[in-house]
Amino acid sequence: MIETSKTTSMVFIILLGAAMLTAAFRGFGGPQGMAVVEAVMNHAAQILELDAAKVRSLNFYGDTPRNQTPYGQEVIFQDNRLERLYAQLMDESDYENRIESIESFNQKSKWVKRGIGFQPVKFGISFTTSMLNQAGALLLVYADGSVQLNHGGTEMGQGLHTKMLAICAHELGADLSQVRIMPTSTDKVPNTSATAASSGSDLNGQAVRNACVEVRERMRPIAAKLLGVSDGDADTIVFAGGRVYLPGQEEQAVSFQEVTQVSYVERISLSATGYYRTPNIYFDAKTGKGRPFHYYAYGGSVVEVEVNGLTGEHRMRRVDIVHDVGNSLLPEIDKGQVEGGFVQGAGWVTVEELVMDPKGRLLTHAPSTYKIPAYGDIPDDFRVSLLEKAPQEGVIHRSKAVGEPPFMHGLAMLTALEHAIGAFGAKGARVSLSVPATPEAILRSVEKSRSQKTSN
Repeated sequence: MIETSKTTSMVFIILLGAAMLTAAFRGFGGPQGMAVVEAVMNHAAQILELDAAKVRSLNFYGDTPRNQTPYGQEVIFQDNRLERLYAQLMDESDYENRIESIESFNQKSKWVKRGIGFQPVKFGISFTTSMLNQAGALLLVYADGSVQLNHGGTEMGQGLHTKMLAICAHELGADLSQVRIMPTSTDKVPNTSATAASSGSDLNGQAVRNACVEVRERMRPIAAKLLGVSDGDADTIVFAGGRVYLPGQEEQAVSFQEVTQVSYVERISLSATGYYRTPNIYFDAKTGKGRPFHYYAYGGSVVEVEVNGLTGEHRMRRVDIVHDVGNSLLPEIDKGQVEGGFVQGAGWVTVEELVMDPKGRLLTHAPSTYKIPAYGDIPDDFRVSLLEKAPQEGVIHRSKAVGEPPFMHGLAMLTALEHAIGAFGAKGARVSLSVPATPEAILRSVEKSRSQKTSN
């Protein structure tokens, strides 16, 4: 019994250590799986002697039966933005002309080579554990027109609170300055799901909206009385920017505060709980089949790099990204998420190496030993745009999640680096690059390409 207890404790410690080393990281295993598939795409392109972007475009989802995922979910034609993104990105990045320019440069340069890579992104949004796809909110509107908002999401620097404030002010018709958000706490909103799977805005935003709509509709008859209109016209009343008015009669508006004050006098409840559960999603883990995602986020990126064949060092020359966020809730926040996601993804692909000692202990465990991208690693020419006219039905304000999907743009680095490394060797030779593609890994791959060229 004692030996069994020791063994159990040791197993627990090993599992705990493994969990610490392999905890959730912007994509929950998605980046690792995608990296493998993208490596296959690159090798196929090399063997077929085709442009890697073309190979990827030929493998986009299409008409039946090419609209089925491996787990049986249909990719809806109207929502599939890959073809549109590909066309826009190829045009805006001037891809074809740059390919020719890169080839010309590589023929003239012996020790420095350039490469370019295209990365399409399709990323499912929702928790595959269905019970987690729910959220709540608590809204308190006071007689003086001030608003207190509670929701179940955690702000970690991604701008979630800012988006919830914007949704609340918009749905109530209050001015943004009248709304304050409270620290997330389960004594206000119970049974919260993790702020993860890129669903923070989707889930909590809908819960916030539902609470706001309930209170706003309670106040609508009061607003009708203040504006002197019949109950039949109450549905046309506009709540916006701290003012309440009939369409086309903004000069006769009453303030949001006036409506809340009279609502209090008339004994109208000015608080509500909001709740939302994502509809029509399910997944059978035993069969690996179902409809685990409410929708998909899409994107595309083109990255150009330059590789030093003597040191294995590289630098990004230019990055073009077009990303699909539906109707953006807050474009500046979403654009920042895309930029940050790409830089983090590029760092994961190229420099973030986990080094263990012979006993399995992590050596790169701190900022002094674990390298992440710095300001100087960001390309001077960094072009990021959000796909226009791309509303997503059934999501808060027709927006889309933007937390994890942009990370996958970093995988374009693999294609671009392999293109550049291939220029050191014989035409059509296969390039094998390990991840992370550190300078050492790049240099080993360059030397292998050179040796293949010499042997041929």
